[in-house]
Amino acid sequence: MSDTPLHDAAAPAHSAAGGSEPPPSDAERMAELEAALAEAKAKGAELADQFLRAKAEAENARRRAEDEIAKARKYAVEAFAESMLPVIDSLEAGLALPDASVEHIRIVMADGPAWPKGLPEARKFGIESFAESLLPVADSLEAGLAIQGASLEQVREGAEATLRQLTAALERNKVVAINPPAGTRFDPHAHQAISMVPSTQEPNTVVSVLQKGYSIAERVMRPALVTVAAAQ
Repeated sequence: MSDTPLHDAAAPAHSAAGGSEPPPSDAERMAELEAALAEAKAKGAELADQFLRAKAEAENARRRAEDEIAKARKYAVEAFAESMLPVIDSLEAGLALPDASVEHIRIVMADGPAWPKGLPEARKFGIESFAESLLPVADSLEAGLAIQGASLEQVREGAEATLRQLTAALERNKVVAINPPAGTRFDPHAHQAISMVPSTQEPNTVVSVLQKGYSIAERVMRPALVTVAAAQ
């Protein structure tokens, strides 16, 4: 018998799946989960930021719209109030004449009924309360003009009542007359100097008011026309 050793036939064979990768370890799985969590958090933060930006833009848009509405109403009120000033001027001028005739006062009062036609238009601008406060004034003007054969005293009393109603309606809506007494320091924001006149008063003070001014909510709509004391 030969003494040459035989190869061990039971030597371990290579695995049939020798090319496959081993499953990921727990550490690798944890790293993948942490990466996915970080990505989700970043996406959530981005969406939250977008939401806050959209909410802020919507709030800004709402505020701008409210400001525009408030400005439109403010300008409408001012424009409507300014249209009343010539009516007051006419009534005051007519009543200031001691020898005014019935016909003269009637002509002055007739300047008023042109503006009540604008009351329905005022409602479009959200100033119904202002417009409605002037309806009694319109009624008084029209009633006074409708009276036939009225005496001078009756016409004058009607004009005075109309003027009181109109003034009260404007004051309720923060429209206030600017009528500085003599000696008031000249205010370029509220007064408009027509001329400088010799006077014993202190220089740069109001001597007389030629036409009242008016303000609305402390904003000057029309300055008072005044004469001012000149320096001596």
